[in-house]
Amino acid sequence: MPQPDLVIFDCDGVLVDSEIIAARVEAELLTSAGYEISAEELAETYAGLTFKDILMRVEEKSHLPFQASLIDRAEELVDRKLRSDVRIIEGAREAVASMSAPRAVCSNSRTERVEFMLEKVRLLPFFAGRIFSGLDIPSKKTKPAPDVFLCAAEQLGANPKNTFVIEDSVHGVTGARTAGMRVIGFTGAGHSYPGHADALTEAGAETVIRRFAELGSTIAALSEWSEDA
Repeated sequence: MPQPDLVIFDCDGVLVDSEIIAARVEAELLTSAGYEISAEELAETYAGLTFKDILMRVEEKSHLPFQASLIDRAEELVDRKLRSDVRIIEGAREAVASMSAPRAVCSNSRTERVEFMLEKVRLLPFFAGRIFSGLDIPSKKTKPAPDVFLCAAEQLGANPKNTFVIEDSVHGVTGARTAGMRVIGFTGAGHSYPGHADALTEAGAETVIRRFAELGSTIAALSEWSEDA
């Protein structure tokens, strides 16, 4: 059976149920700053983006100026909440542990945040030395840019065309597809919404799963088929 060169997991909303936690904190900050938005709306529209990019998009949309200090405040509050509340996505440990292909994490969160979350849920040993943050790579370009995915593939000697990416956000799917990788959408986290699977498919995911129990068989089935075949 064909074997992927590499399987890349997003962290937030794929391995750990952190997107909804961050969305609640960030929505409250934005609302207090004059832009009323719910956590659910923020997660649906902006999941997968850094808070800096969210602020820029909201500023462009609303024409409201925000203090730059809001970014540091959000980082501090989200970190605090994640350290106390973040939980693993059901089935993630079993899926990762049973995977025979090389694996990595590509995230828009800071490397430090990814590491403390994975350590809290006992996933860090599976990804030690294979964590890539768009904020910490040389180009500093975060998703939806493809840079973090391409950086991981280059450093780990993987062919992008034979790399699978598990992503929960449209922005992440877009970046992985731009990198020439194959994408499996994931909708099993707390921020998932009606139409989530359709949005991931439209962004370029080949298929979408809701439970990690489906991951192994999905990768095996897709590995049998490629666009180049």
